[in-house]
Amino acid sequence: MNPVPPNDVDWLTLDRQLCFRLYTASRAFTRCYQPLLADLGLTYPQYLVMLVLWEGDDLTVKAIGERLALDSGTLTPLLKRLEQSGLVTRERRADNEREVRVKLSEAGSELRNKARSIPPTLVAMLGLSLAEIEALSGQLDRLIKAARAAGIEESE
Repeated sequence: MNPVPPNDVDWLTLDRQLCFRLYTASRAFTRCYQPLLADLGLTYPQYLVMLVLWEGDDLTVKAIGERLALDSGTLTPLLKRLEQSGLVTRERRADNEREVRVKLSEAGSELRNKARSIPPTLVAMLGLSLAEIEALSGQLDRLIKAARAAGIEESE
C-alpha cells in the first residue's frame, strides 16, 4: 500500500517537487560532462549511444533506442552525426529494409580507450565516494522501477 502524503503540507512548492530536483541534477550532471566529452568530440546523447555500442557492437537502431529509452526520431539524427564523424556505420538489412544495424568503426572502437578516463574524472569532480554513488544509483533504479510499475512511460 502506498503512503498518502499528509494534507497539512503544501505540496505545490518548487522545493517539494522531486521531479524538479531530478531535472536540476540531470542538467547539472550533463554540464559536468561537457568539457570531458568535448575532448572526444561527443555530445552527451552521443556519448550515451557510444556507451551502448561499446557494451555490444552491431545493434539495431531499435535495440539502441530500447536501451536508451529513445524513439527513432530522436536517435536517428544522433546516429547520423556519429556516422558523419566516422565513429559508426549504419546499414540497412537487404532482407528487411526497415531494420538498420549500427556498428562501431575502427575509430569508434578506439575512442573507447580515450573515454575510459571520463567516469573516474567525473567521480573526482563530484567529490562523492563510490559507496555514495552506488547508493544513489540504487535509489534511482528503485525510483525508475516504481515509475514504470505505476504505468508511466519513459517517452512521455
